[in-house]
Amino acid sequence: MGWPTASGGIRWHWTTPRAQDILRRRSLPEILVFYRQLHQLPQEELGVLLGYSTSYISRVETGSRTITDVGALRHIAERLGLPPHVVGVTDDADGDHHAMIQFGESVLRLADIARQAGHAAAAVDELWPLVARLEARAADGHTDTDILRLLARARVGLGVALGHVLPEERLATAARWTGKGVAIARRLDDRTLHAHALRHHGNELRKAGLHHAALERLGRARDLSRTPDDRAAAVILLARAAGTAGATPVFDEAVAESRRLLDTAGTTALFSEFTLHEVQLRGLTSTGRTRQAVNLLENAPAPALQTSPQWRIISAITAGQVLLRRGDRDAAGEQMRSALHGAELHRLPHQVQRVIRASSLLPDVREQAHGTLARLRADIAA
Repeated sequence: MGWPTASGGIRWHWTTPRAQDILRRRSLPEILVFYRQLHQLPQEELGVLLGYSTSYISRVETGSRTITDVGALRHIAERLGLPPHVVGVTDDADGDHHAMIQFGESVLRLADIARQAGHAAAAVDELWPLVARLEARAADGHTDTDILRLLARARVGLGVALGHVLPEERLATAARWTGKGVAIARRLDDRTLHAHALRHHGNELRKAGLHHAALERLGRARDLSRTPDDRAAAVILLARAAGTAGATPVFDEAVAESRRLLDTAGTTALFSEFTLHEVQLRGLTSTGRTRQAVNLLENAPAPALQTSPQWRIISAITAGQVLLRRGDRDAAGEQMRSALHGAELHRLPHQVQRVIRASSLLPDVREQAHGTLARLRADIAA
């Protein structure tokens, strides 16, 4: 599902604020110029891609030639990997409200499965066209509650997927999208959706280094949660954020509640003995309790069936950090190299950046990590 793309690369470029402004205006000249800038194409090469002459492309970009033919516009959208809405073409499926909802739900499920399986880039490719389509419907006045609810979830899902595949310096883009989901959920006065959006937004804020805001959002998500499963998902992320921020009392309280919830909440990709162990290890280290972290490391639980590849990679890096604190460089290096292999396979640049920061005492690992990061950056930019 989704639209073909001429480049075959990650579509995160189209999720940036500048790109969103261009798409919102549905200006074909601006879209063509932006696409050429992204891919560093001269007008001649864009003409080859679209099947037009260089002079024709030039006239379209300057506005002296306007394309109104629906078939031509649909062709351009397909070749550029864009949903037809953004060039002013209404997709046939959008005429049927029920079909649109079913389509959107399917995309959300597929994207979630892809992300949990370690294919966050594929999740971005699924979600971005859906978000663009729903944004266009909302802009055209289609503000039915079910469409807005779907848009909120799609925005949050896109932000979470971007939070996996973008390097640290671009993680604010992921937080921006989850924040846009929060805005809709708050306006709809949907408590469950609001808690869901706040939970993911808080986690993306943590990753972007906005610790105070992350703790505030995650605290609200916990308080809004109605079920043990929802509360467990919020509390474990709150513990993670509090540990990162060095907020020891909040961290300890959240870990204690997470332990209690293991008896009542279901095991998920996010919440399990395995993930809680990683969160506690990292938080103890961050709050200056290295000895406790070393002791805890000896009692690591096995990953659950639901544990995602991302969590296994995250856990390996954290274990490597604790092993280094214990002075076991060989074991630490083994964990870090395993994490690097997984991070490159699943295209997780900010996990590679974690390895770089943690491996100052492991020069060979650090050199390997820099090489891995360079390859992932090139992949993202392609």
